[in-house]
Amino acid sequence: MKIMYPALFHEEDGEYWVEFPDLPGCQSFGSSKEEIYCNAEEALEAFSLAILEEKNPLPKPSDLRDIVTDLNSFSSYVTADLSAYLNKAKAVKKTLTIPAWLNDAACERGINFSQVLQESLLQKMNFVP
Repeated sequence: MKIMYPALFHEEDGEYWVEFPDLPGCQSFGSSKEEIYCNAEEALEAFSLAILEEKNPLPKPSDLRDIVTDLNSFSSYVTADLSAYLNKAKAVKKTLTIPAWLNDAACERGINFSQVLQESLLQKMNFVP
C-alpha cells in the first residue's frame, strides 16, 4: 500500500522542518533538503502506521495546489510504502530474562526494550547492515 500526502517544508536559520497539513502532529526536522525529505518519508510512514494500528482510517490527502506557502517554505508530495509493514503488522509478546542491574541501567536511559530486541534480531539475521 503506497500513500502520498502533501507536505509543507520550512527553512529557518539554515535548518529545515516539515509538517503534513492532513496529519496534525506529523513533523520532522533536518539540516539539509536531502535529509529533511528522507526524514519526512520516515515520519509519514511511522505516523500512518500508528493511525492504522489503532484501526483508524487515514485521512484523505489534500490537493498540493491548496497548500499555501511563504518565502521560507515550499510544498511537495511525500510518499511512503506501507506494504512491508502491513503484511507483518501483527505483533507477538515475548518474555525474556535479563540481569536486574542491566534492566535498571536501561530504564534509567529510557531505552525501548522492544525496539532494541527488534533491531538486534534484524541485525543478527543479516536483514540490516
